Amino acid sequence: MSQQAPPNAPPPPPPGKVLAVDPGERRIGFAISDPERKFSFPLTQIERTTPERDAIRVIELVKEERVVLLVVGLPLRGRGEEGASADRARALGTWLAQVTGLPIVYCDESYSTRLAEKKLWAAGLSHAQRKARRDAVAAQGILETWIESGCPEGRSDSAGP
Repeated sequence: MSQQAPPNAPPPPPPGKVLAVDPGERRIGFAISDPERKFSFPLTQIERTTPERDAIRVIELVKEERVVLLVVGLPLRGRGEEGASADRARALGTWLAQVTGLPIVYCDESYSTRLAEKKLWAAGLSHAQRKARRDAVAAQGILETWIESGCPEGRSDSAGP
């Protein structure tokens, strides 16, 4: 007996790679999944410049990696409520959906940067080496959380009509 989705449920994301986004005011970190969404890998981070230049870089990543879905980190407060940082992350997600045409899913990213810093510190990297990798490793943490939670479709927005 197969389960059917409720009639108003959004369609499931298409199979393929997922790009996780760790939103920051100065840098944006990215991580990528394998097509089966079992593993996550830190990919890169970009220094934010102008929306036009940032869009070019994001579109290049999406095309190069053949991404079908974006998971944007959503910083939640201690009890799960959203604040100003979450508002900025949602604005970035909306912009990413417009720029890429891809569906967006939000995932709690609380402490992702702190955990990334701990991993990089434990690896014995210098301050400069940690800074160069921190946001991509934080994005990997967001993607790991999303994958381990069963790739949920909750808190999603879509670029479609």
